[in-house]
Amino acid sequence: MRLLLVNDDGIHAEGIQRLAKELEKDYELVIVAPDDERSAQSHALTLRKPLVVKEVELGGIKSKAYSVSGTPADCVRIAIDKLLPEPVDMVLSGINRGLNVGMDVLYSGTVSAAIEANMYNIPSIALSAQWEDGNINYDITVKYGKLILEKLRDQLLNNNMIISVNTPLLKDDQVKGIKVCKIGGVVYDYYIMEDGKIKGESVLKADGRMRDIDEEDTDRYYISQGYVTITPLQYNLTNFKLIDKVQDWI
Repeated sequence: MRLLLVNDDGIHAEGIQRLAKELEKDYELVIVAPDDERSAQSHALTLRKPLVVKEVELGGIKSKAYSVSGTPADCVRIAIDKLLPEPVDMVLSGINRGLNVGMDVLYSGTVSAAIEANMYNIPSIALSAQWEDGNINYDITVKYGKLILEKLRDQLLNNNMIISVNTPLLKDDQVKGIKVCKIGGVVYDYYIMEDGKIKGESVLKADGRMRDIDEEDTDRYYISQGYVTITPLQYNLTNFKLIDKVQDWI
């Protein structure tokens, strides 16, 4: 089974390298990732400047690896169109340093890379690990990511699915299990205003988040309760329930 591994934290991020070392034990693997961090790039593509692709060596990793001076979605496109000698069976995106739950999936480069793969009819898994105060447990994500890949492999391949996996910041024996659930609600970023150096200029800096109460049966809720979460996703944003109503209104 051939896998493409991408991320949004960059080719030298610990998460992608930890995942690569584990996956290449059992799978044929190619790594294509941004040359630097591209977090919160969502589904952006680079259109008006050339992209630089470099083959790189990653310590302790035998699989071929390439850096791209672009976004996560760029990496998927370039890999499929130009770099891969043979088609891949699946794309794994991550491990992201931080959760991608609730509305964060709209901004996430990690999730968008998985969605980009699905647009090429390649099933995909986005993997994200909870990060708090500089602490993260990639071991949990590697373990459960590989377990979920093996358990759902046939279903993923047969149904061209996208799934988003999030893991809590816990020790292995503290994880309560796996929950399949919907994404959670909105959590707003907030900004502080700093004095600008030029008269009439304001400087805004993102400085935290305003969290609503976690709705039960969502990824946010189950992560807070100590579970690994799985959420099936789709990129088609059409509100099918309203198509006929809007037609009537027109």
